[in-house]
Amino acid sequence: MNFANKLALAASVSLASLATPSFAQEAQQPPQKVSKDGAQLGTFGFDIAGMDASVSPADDFYLFANGKWAATTAIPADKSNYGMFTALDDLSKDRVKLVLDAEKDRKGSKAGDVYASYVDQAAVEKKGLAPVQPWLKTVRGVKSKADFEKLMPIAARNGVGALFGGYVGQDDKNPDVYIFQIYQSGTGLPDRDMYLIENDKFEGIRKAYKDYLAQMLMLAGEKNAVARADAIFAMEKKIAAVQWTREDSSDATKTYNKMSLQQLDAITPGLKMSPILAKLSPKISDVIVSQPSALTGISNIYAETDLSVLKDQMLVNSLSTFSNVLPDAVADTTFAFYGTTLQGTPQREPRWKRGIGLTEGTVGDEVGKAYAAKYFPPETKAAMDVLVKNVLAAMGRRIDNLAWMQPETKVKARAKLANFTTKIGYPDRWKDYSTLKIVRGDVFGNDLRSNQWGFDDNMSKLGQPIRRWEWGMLPQTVNAYANFGMNEVVFPAAILQPPFFDAKADAAVNYGGIGAVIGHEISHHFDDQGSKYDATGKLSDWWTESDVKAFEAAGKKLIAQYDAYKIFPDASVKGEFTLGENIGDLAGLTIAYDAYRTSLNGKEPAVLDGMTGDQRFFLGWAQVWRRNYREANLRQRLITDPHSPSTQRAWVVRNLDKWYDAFQPKADGKIYLKPEDRVRIW
Repeated sequence: MNFANKLALAASVSLASLATPSFAQEAQQPPQKVSKDGAQLGTFGFDIAGMDASVSPADDFYLFANGKWAATTAIPADKSNYGMFTALDDLSKDRVKLVLDAEKDRKGSKAGDVYASYVDQAAVEKKGLAPVQPWLKTVRGVKSKADFEKLMPIAARNGVGALFGGYVGQDDKNPDVYIFQIYQSGTGLPDRDMYLIENDKFEGIRKAYKDYLAQMLMLAGEKNAVARADAIFAMEKKIAAVQWTREDSSDATKTYNKMSLQQLDAITPGLKMSPILAKLSPKISDVIVSQPSALTGISNIYAETDLSVLKDQMLVNSLSTFSNVLPDAVADTTFAFYGTTLQGTPQREPRWKRGIGLTEGTVGDEVGKAYAAKYFPPETKAAMDVLVKNVLAAMGRRIDNLAWMQPETKVKARAKLANFTTKIGYPDRWKDYSTLKIVRGDVFGNDLRSNQWGFDDNMSKLGQPIRRWEWGMLPQTVNAYANFGMNEVVFPAAILQPPFFDAKADAAVNYGGIGAVIGHEISHHFDDQGSKYDATGKLSDWWTESDVKAFEAAGKKLIAQYDAYKIFPDASVKGEFTLGENIGDLAGLTIAYDAYRTSLNGKEPAVLDGMTGDQRFFLGWAQVWRRNYREANLRQRLITDPHSPSTQRAWVVRNLDKWYDAFQPKADGKIYLKPEDRVRIW
């Protein structure tokens, strides 16, 4: 079992050309320019040099805004894709490196000790596999399935995955209480379809995966590795066949199945779960089962599978879990499959970057506290507070003016909005790592003890008050998320930088960038899943039947729109799977536009570099989605990522009337939609 602290995150071309100078045709004021005295990108926050004005915005707004950037930007060899998120992540890592280089020399710094231990590659290579051998010996020593079941909770605490996963989180229907939640696992490929769908691409992945399994068994010192790898794969294919799809697994209603331990045992006849869970924590009583039928199927597969195959899978999972803190022979093998085969990435990140990732995974709050103190100025937080308030107010006005939402539902929606918690920059309280033992030079031991500490910390939540201060991301993380149970939206410090936000840039670009991201996260609380949670964070039916029908009808229209996006001849966007994120993009941009116009207090913005304020707003949105993908990475994302590809995220503008007003796209354009075909939700 891989029991992890799972958090709800949130969270995703050439007919007639419109040249840049024509942007000002409908302007009410003479063109003006912002001086370069502040904005980090271009003259006012948008990189005009990255545009391709030979492309009509009506044909491909993404290429119009980003075409030259896309054509001239290479993907670094250690990345599977490259864009605005990855550029900021590189900046974040450079800054964290400066922090950790200083921490290495500070006595008593756990972060410094973890980092210094990892970057000493010679010491890691010298130890070889010796650090992990006691654990591998324990796995090999299992003589019966009864012994294996006793080992499963120990493996879970060590961070080694097996057939099921679980974590302690809020009870969706009683959000003031923590409860243990269990979900399907047991496969090494990223998605069940990779085992089950017959096509050349997946067949190549399956062959490479079997080779990987055999190589890992050989690294563990096992014989007959090829045949044993085939047996592991055969078991995992059976598991994949009983697993739920990502669409069903993302449905908050379908995955809420509360049971007693006795009821859980009744649906897992091939593997009684209660004794295993009792070893995880004596405080586990009731549980929430995400995919009941899958657990039944997996328990039956466990019962019919030879012990040797189960042990072999755990040997592979063990080396995979600790590959980053073992010699390169193991780490390179793991990366060759999961990095190169699945993602198309030619080479691993340099060791110092991997060391940062390890340190953040071990004592992330210690690193984040130092990062935030040095790189998150108070003026950024103050400016963000204003932006968030304006976007929240815009969402409130949208709710008030909805034609399809019933008055009684609007009252509850307003109450939910008023009850929002917004977290900006960094936590008010940091995690305490005083009980985590870190030893300089003991890379493997530090990682193992960190897994155990994280497991114990998660289990300790049972019976305790909800940690409303806790964050699911670090300040140096370039991302944002919505947490339904907490009724909160969270924006780490690292995303509050250009191109998302620049306090000295044009307001239009900021609202099109971070403003739409804020709107996106807020709207998640009202999307196909977030709308199922009320003002207290409780999973409940608070919409009328009429509201649900109207919302679902708009959702089906959006599903069809995204289903039609063919990315490769044999692969398209999955409209249903990406629905929540697509609603977030559509709603976020809609709300942010309202907030932007309201912030102008009735004044028309100046024309800058030939662009009106509304044009700059939409270009600010397109700019944040600049991203080039390796084919393997993009193909995997179509299966596993609930966000649409960046091009299609930029195209969401085709649903907004104000975009048509701003750019006057020709009706024969490839992304032009007739007014009656535009999806309007919020």
